[in-house]
Amino acid sequence: MRSLIIAAVLAALPVFAWADDTGLKQMKTGGDTRGWEAVGRLNLGVNGFCTGALIRDNVVLTAAHCLFDEAGNAIDPGTIEFRPGWRNGFASAFRKAKRTLAHPDYSYEATGNQGARVKYDLALIELSQPIRNTQVIPFDMGQKPLKGADVGVVSYAKDRAEAPSIQETCSVLARRFATLVLSCDVDFGASGAPIFSVTDGTARIVSVVSAKAEMQGRKVSLGMAVDGPMDDLMARFDDGEGTVAGIRPTSTRLLMSGERRDTGAKFVSPKP
Repeated sequence: MRSLIIAAVLAALPVFAWADDTGLKQMKTGGDTRGWEAVGRLNLGVNGFCTGALIRDNVVLTAAHCLFDEAGNAIDPGTIEFRPGWRNGFASAFRKAKRTLAHPDYSYEATGNQGARVKYDLALIELSQPIRNTQVIPFDMGQKPLKGADVGVVSYAKDRAEAPSIQETCSVLARRFATLVLSCDVDFGASGAPIFSVTDGTARIVSVVSAKAEMQGRKVSLGMAVDGPMDDLMARFDDGEGTVAGIRPTSTRLLMSGERRDTGAKFVSPKP
């Protein structure tokens, strides 16, 4: 699926699809963040930050493009730090990265193929030490949401980098080839943020923020259904694949992060 196809999908979406969404709300207190402490800010050395979520006591899930700097070079894991529950200078833990692994089918060089890049825009980060804190509980993964399903997102982003924000209800507007078009409100820094489905009071990760889009003044976001690509990624991770801290990582070419189409949709990867 090429970005023109995504643009066509966005152009066809009805305005009322946003009617039941809740607004983005900053989580200012410990009470606000209770239950969401496993979402954290992922500091990328001097290159900015993304958002990540703990899925094991020593493994963080984020977007693959967060592992590359603006020049298209892979970031040394030793310069990456995960801060779960980061809020106004405090965090539940501070952990350096030990190893990183992007999905094997993800590539910055998939020229003109925005959909394919979104579909595999997943990465895992092994932490230097496990986080064993009774308040920081790793999230489980969930099944791909159906079109029209309610989801939510917890993220950090520019202008709200010092505390997380939550949008309790946004919608799956469309599904195309395992790529999800969502009404969730995201911005730069929200890359890698977990998108949740809540069932019986339990939040499970069903997608990860990959990119944002603007359509006729309305904000939407793009993610992927994690329950397919995650299987291969996790198997390779458990086999020990990835880039280890201190070992010079491989460089790749960076693609343009945004482009304007005739449909009026603008696609921007919410990079660090």
